[in-house]
Amino acid sequence: MPRISATKQAILAAALELGALHGISGTTMEEVAERAGVAKGSVYYNFSSKDKLFEELLTTGVSSLARTLREARLSAAGFAGVEAMVTDMLALIADNRPLAKLTAAEIFRTDRVWQHSMSVLRREALSEIGAALAPLLPAETTEATRLLMAGGIFGATLMGGLEWLLFSPETPVDEVAAAILFTFSGKLAAGA
Repeated sequence: MPRISATKQAILAAALELGALHGISGTTMEEVAERAGVAKGSVYYNFSSKDKLFEELLTTGVSSLARTLREARLSAAGFAGVEAMVTDMLALIADNRPLAKLTAAEIFRTDRVWQHSMSVLRREALSEIGAALAPLLPAETTEATRLLMAGGIFGATLMGGLEWLLFSPETPVDEVAAAILFTFSGKLAAGA
């Protein structure tokens, strides 16, 4: 990954902070420049538009998520791989709260210019979860069904992680992961 300048890092950090507070639509390039402590021209030198700025921010975040999920999947076999993915995704959310909040708000938006980029990276992340699920599912399970299941785990982890950080941050990450995973265990349906 290429190194980025301190100015560009400051701009990205300011955009992330403001985007998480006010949403992308509620954030202006002038506010980003002011928060970053740079001239407005510096923002436009590094990013030709607000869309390009937030596209880089979001795609970098989702790409990092996909890498985290891949590493977790490869660290364990069977359901332990799924458990590792949920736990590692929660840790990533905890370490990147503003990005998690912004991603949750934007990942399902279809009216953004970066939607295609986000869709490709989202599918990459879901494919990692789907790959962990594949050996656990009946052979006749279609890829579409497996990706829907992966989306359910992804969504539950993302939203459960935000719920955790906003309303019960004192709960240890392993308890949060166990609560999320329990909902997929089948024990609820069995009445356990």
